[in-house]
Amino acid sequence: MIKTAPNTREAELYTQGIWPFAGVDEAGRGPLAGPVVACAVVLPPGCIIEGVYDSKKINPARRTELAAVIKSSALAYGFGLVEPQEIDRINILQAAMKAMEEAVIAAQSFLGEPLRYILVDGNRSPRLPCPTESIVKGDSHCHLIAAASILAKETRDTIMRDLHLLYPQYGFAEHKGYPTAAHFRALAEYGPCPAHRITFKGVGNKDAELP
Repeated sequence: MIKTAPNTREAELYTQGIWPFAGVDEAGRGPLAGPVVACAVVLPPGCIIEGVYDSKKINPARRTELAAVIKSSALAYGFGLVEPQEIDRINILQAAMKAMEEAVIAAQSFLGEPLRYILVDGNRSPRLPCPTESIVKGDSHCHLIAAASILAKETRDTIMRDLHLLYPQYGFAEHKGYPTAAHFRALAEYGPCPAHRITFKGVGNKDAELP
């Protein structure tokens, strides 16, 4: 059976006369390298795309297929991105919030009218000019958030594959910047590159203990 996140909350909002609204999620809080990327998605009322679920629980090939379907089905979508240097400066939580804010602004511009409500994955929402609702494990429980999680993950993975071409010694194409044993070994051998988050544990210290 293919898991698909429900659109129960979206249906409730639409029944209450709240429209348009978007789902928002981010990818890349935990990695040692690369940007944090957020996405905001607006789907047509009642739209359900089979297989749209938590992006971390979908195999890469299927995720790529679903990303294309989401983009072709969406009324609007937008992305926000915060680079490693800014993550180091403002911290990863604030960077994730900023990326979400940028994603909502981009989606709203795409849509051409103000959004009235935002469904956000997690337990904290960015500051936005409309009401927001945080949903813990939203990428499993909310269809719009799941769609946003897939687009955010796909976009970030593409960025990490591009960074791999610049810095192949770190293996970004394989681990996407996450703290794997292979990544720590590369850091111990080569030190960090401009794509790394220097403030993250094990990055700025070349002699950090390997897991």
